[in-house]
Amino acid sequence: MRGVFIKPVTNLKGEISVPGDKSISHRAALFGGMAYGETHISNFLLGQDCLSTLRCLKQLGVPWERQEKEVWIRSEGMDAWREPIDVLDAGNSGTTLRLMLGALAGSPFTVTMNGDESLRSRPMRRVTDPLKQMGARIMGRREGNLAPLTMMGGQLQGQSFRTPVASAQIKSAILLAGLRASGETSVEEPALSRDHTERMLRGFGVDVQSDQTIVRVHGGGRLTGQAVSVPGDISSAAFFLVLGSLVGQGEIILPDVGINPTRTGILDVLKAMGADIELFNVEEVCGEPRATIRVRPAKLKGIEIAGDMIPRLIDEIPILAVAACLAEGETVIRDAAELRVKETDRISTVVGGLNALGAKVEELPDGLRIQGQTSLYGGQANSLGDHRLAMAWAIAGMLSKEGVSVEDMAAADVSFPDFLAVIKKVAG
Repeated sequence: MRGVFIKPVTNLKGEISVPGDKSISHRAALFGGMAYGETHISNFLLGQDCLSTLRCLKQLGVPWERQEKEVWIRSEGMDAWREPIDVLDAGNSGTTLRLMLGALAGSPFTVTMNGDESLRSRPMRRVTDPLKQMGARIMGRREGNLAPLTMMGGQLQGQSFRTPVASAQIKSAILLAGLRASGETSVEEPALSRDHTERMLRGFGVDVQSDQTIVRVHGGGRLTGQAVSVPGDISSAAFFLVLGSLVGQGEIILPDVGINPTRTGILDVLKAMGADIELFNVEEVCGEPRATIRVRPAKLKGIEIAGDMIPRLIDEIPILAVAACLAEGETVIRDAAELRVKETDRISTVVGGLNALGAKVEELPDGLRIQGQTSLYGGQANSLGDHRLAMAWAIAGMLSKEGVSVEDMAAADVSFPDFLAVIKKVAG
């Protein structure tokens, strides 16, 4: 047996405070760096991806301080950003790379961005091509599709775009470039992706117009520093929603979790599968809704997950696949080809990992077909450096007969630095 051994559990009880939302933490830091004045961020996610965004800002001359989960950014706006003396390293963070490209597209200097081996293999053309059409000059491997990417400052012109997929990263990069472009920039998606960028830009004082799947901004929008309270990340909560639904007995309370409608596909799908999930203490803070979530054991059944639901739970599909393995009947996941260009090819890795643990999962071109069963046997699983796989395999271990040894469990630190300590707490 290699890696961290996760033993089976039959009873859970406790309250879990999940880390700050990863998507919101990225944007709070970046927008704070773009804004005039001070931005104070509370409950900032201390995962490696969000720290990459902070490090890039420091290289651009944006001063910030951090004490535990609080961050203070004091910026004089993007006009005060300076040319970095070294390559900006986004690490493993696709959000850092893509959003930073959009923010830098109209800068009057040259900057090169790079990342780790995984990030260097992930496609960037869906961001770089629109930015080039707006007037940005970008060079990189495979005609600007792969990092390292070099951005040279230029005059930007607002454009109208229709994106090939619903992607908050593509939409956000274009909108951020649009703030420094002349005229109007609009983005139309085939389905509504996460809208954290639109909500937060409004909070920072930018006029953002939305009409269903179309978003518009005008050049010259000025951001003003704000206080931002980051809710708990529902993508991190998802692992405990599945665990609490399938464990033998007990309940789990998850306070202060973000329930943005563009992110709550995990709640809708689990409820459709028969989960016993209750929301209370619902409120809106800093433009983002949040709630306390309670989950109790229930008998789950297989369903079909496809269409407009996919963008609302794309990051939760690995742990939903674990749930489907232990649900009654068949679960089919379609329209999720975007999973193939995440930190790993999450379709093939989920199929291989679950089948190695005794599941019955078939790989589809754009998803998975899962035959539910009464139990998972257990065994060995490798995260392959993917944080969501590491945590999915750990939850599978807790729900298995014999436990699971997870190799590279440290990958969970990207979005949930204390994950192992938390599961030990609730299983204790």
